[in-house]
Amino acid sequence: MDRKEQIYTAVKDVLPGSELSDVAVAEQFCDYCIPCFKFAKLLRKSPAVIASEAAAKVAIPDMTVEALNGYLNFTVSRVAAVEGMFAHKLGESKPLDGTTVCIDYSSVNIAKPFHIGHLMTTVIGGSLYKMYRALGAKTVGINHLGDFGTQFGGLISAFRRWGSDAALEKRGLDELLELYVKYNNESEKDPALAAEAREWSNKIEAGDKYAVGLFEKFKAITLEQAKKVYGRLNIEFDSYLGESFYVDKVAAVEDRLKAAGLLRISDGAEIVEVGDDADKMPPALIRRSDGASLYIARDLAAAYYRHDTYDFDKCLYVVASHQALHFRQLFAVLKLLGEKWADDMVHVSYGMVSVEGAALSTRRGNVLFLSDVLDSAVVKAEEIIKERNPDLENKAEVAESVGVGAVVFDALYDGKAKDKNFSLADALNFDGETGPYVQYTHARCRSVIAKAGGASGAPDCKLLTDDEAYEVVKLLSDFDEVVLSAAQKYEPCYVSRRLVKICQAFNRFYNADRIMCGGAEQTARLALTARVADTLAYGLSLLLVDAPERM
Repeated sequence: MDRKEQIYTAVKDVLPGSELSDVAVAEQFCDYCIPCFKFAKLLRKSPAVIASEAAAKVAIPDMTVEALNGYLNFTVSRVAAVEGMFAHKLGESKPLDGTTVCIDYSSVNIAKPFHIGHLMTTVIGGSLYKMYRALGAKTVGINHLGDFGTQFGGLISAFRRWGSDAALEKRGLDELLELYVKYNNESEKDPALAAEAREWSNKIEAGDKYAVGLFEKFKAITLEQAKKVYGRLNIEFDSYLGESFYVDKVAAVEDRLKAAGLLRISDGAEIVEVGDDADKMPPALIRRSDGASLYIARDLAAAYYRHDTYDFDKCLYVVASHQALHFRQLFAVLKLLGEKWADDMVHVSYGMVSVEGAALSTRRGNVLFLSDVLDSAVVKAEEIIKERNPDLENKAEVAESVGVGAVVFDALYDGKAKDKNFSLADALNFDGETGPYVQYTHARCRSVIAKAGGASGAPDCKLLTDDEAYEVVKLLSDFDEVVLSAAQKYEPCYVSRRLVKICQAFNRFYNADRIMCGGAEQTARLALTARVADTLAYGLSLLLVDAPERM
């Protein structure tokens, strides 16, 4: 039983209507607290009186219980807290064991570059994937490829007009991007190009051998480049089924809609009326008047496929906030169809990305490849490492971990709803609230342990109760709870921010308490240092970031 459960068990009869979620980790005055304001109406007493009366009735071993300004405060014995931290095996708790979580993330578009605009969906989704798996859930990572639509007809048209097999073989995705941008620029001048694009798109959908073969070549080139980036980011997927996979499954969705009396014809198009006065939305467009299915129709088919295939407990869509209406419509249609599991589907939205204030658009060609950003970060990281530690043997390997890690950690440090203006200089600051700072602290811990010949022996927990050591202990003790909260609230920043706090507290401890001091004190302090290192490495892995042993 963890501390929160211990407190809740002790107070649930004293505070009628209390819940485990009422027990909060305190920032000051105590370790845990319960605000008593919610009980005032039921008990017909002031929060201060309720807290005082409860404090007199509640007794918990190794804890002091006090009332303060309407709060019921709980302070854990420092020795007991240190003992409890060492007794708990990091990452051992599996509260989501037996559940299945599908996560739709990254979802790159075929024949388009993997640019920095894909960074947020990729790393948020990838981090949540690792967190849910660490918490015991069966995770299904889905890369819902953008591999269907008129734009691919346009690309074939562009390739036939201005491209060649030789150029495609030599330049790969760069050639496809150039053709894509040229097609969009020229189609604005010549409307006939749009008709030609629709013709080739229809041929792909009809299974035309030439059109499909060319498209599959474009797809292979795109995935080859994307998988190189995924490897650098420590990203995993279990499925690469894209939009095209669901095209022939749209008819089954239409049958469901017709059977439920939801499908209507409006100006030749198929629509479903969604929303009400409380949640107004335009109709969901299922099929255009020319017979082409729409994105939401294929997403409905995908939702049914995922539910039938994986029987998920949650299905997350890590997609930018500007797609909020689409997901509101998607979930609304499923609820109109009576699917109770629609409540288990979540749009994990995030803000937009810019680079030093410049928004990105593939269509216009002012695109910044993510691989180029990572390369720049690695080059800069190696320069810094050479200056800080010129004798480091594996500089290139460490620079890759630090440079890539800096970009990822920076993306995951702020709340996901916030728009991100990426700055390489800020991300690579070794002294700020950054990935390199956390990695360097981890390496410092490992270096101290190595110099001591290892961290062995049972620590005397009484020797880790001074303010600096105990601050570290507190931040380590509930790390698994932080991970659970991050997963449940879809906010990896909870973990990244806790890692920074641990580093800050450890460095204060490092400066205040000499670790290599001999005897029982050294044993205790080395044990705490090892726990810090293990927690930082574990936390970084959940954020897709490496933890070098030396830097």
